[in-house]
Amino acid sequence: MSEFVIITDSTTDLPDSLAKKHELVIVPLKFHIGDKTYVNYPDNRDLAPKDFYEQMKNGAQPTTSQINPDEYVEVLTPILESGKDVLMLVFSSALSGTFNSARIASEELKEKYPSRKILLVDTKSASLGEGLLVTLAAKKKAAGASIEEVKAYTEEMIPKIAHWFTVDDIGHLVRGGRLSKAAGFIAKLASIKPILSANNEGKLVARHKAIGRKRAIKALFEEMVKTAEEGPQIVYIGHGDDLGAAEGLAEQIKAEFQVEELVITDIGPVIGAHTGAGVLALFFIGKER
Repeated sequence: MSEFVIITDSTTDLPDSLAKKHELVIVPLKFHIGDKTYVNYPDNRDLAPKDFYEQMKNGAQPTTSQINPDEYVEVLTPILESGKDVLMLVFSSALSGTFNSARIASEELKEKYPSRKILLVDTKSASLGEGLLVTLAAKKKAAGASIEEVKAYTEEMIPKIAHWFTVDDIGHLVRGGRLSKAAGFIAKLASIKPILSANNEGKLVARHKAIGRKRAIKALFEEMVKTAEEGPQIVYIGHGDDLGAAEGLAEQIKAEFQVEELVITDIGPVIGAHTGAGVLALFFIGKER
């Protein structure tokens, strides 16, 4: 059985320590503030999330760039040259052109390295939802599964990775085209906080509304109560410079569920550029998304 490497991207928002623990190769996206371009490295060496969100609070409107095919080729070539196969788990194609770049690169490299396996999965996931899926795949690999078995397992798990989140400032979703201007205006006026999720196609969809931040956070917990798979849970919570809210949500979950693993970390700048400071996101394994 050939050795293989799991490749993913920085929109997983996985902490650098967790990425290293699971031996993941992470290809970074880029983000831009004014005329300056930053690389979204897992260790945040270019710009710390706290500093990023501080700039947003002060009026910065960051933009992001997808990974291009040449960047994938550059990362994959030495791995393939070393005789290893590659499983690419990529950010939702419904949210970014990054998946298409990965597809173009994989087709090019298959011609150059016909004896190597290059398998590609559209995770239909984002942020720590993608991160949770990728770490589950890495655990499967560590248990001795083949590249084909890990790919099949990953595809089986995609519809079960629940993504639930709320934002504090709806304006970023409106600006990014995720919500209409009319909906954004009404929501802001009435202090409505949207409860959103990723659907089975990997698109972000508005599910419910809550009046005020506290009720919005409670709604995330209630969704987990309704849809979580039975048994011990792996829970990932991401936040945009609001650790207190993330820890409060974690306490509710630990009081209700048997938690096998719980990770609290920052929503990184690439995802945060579209959600803004104050985003709070909950990811777990559900009976459905």
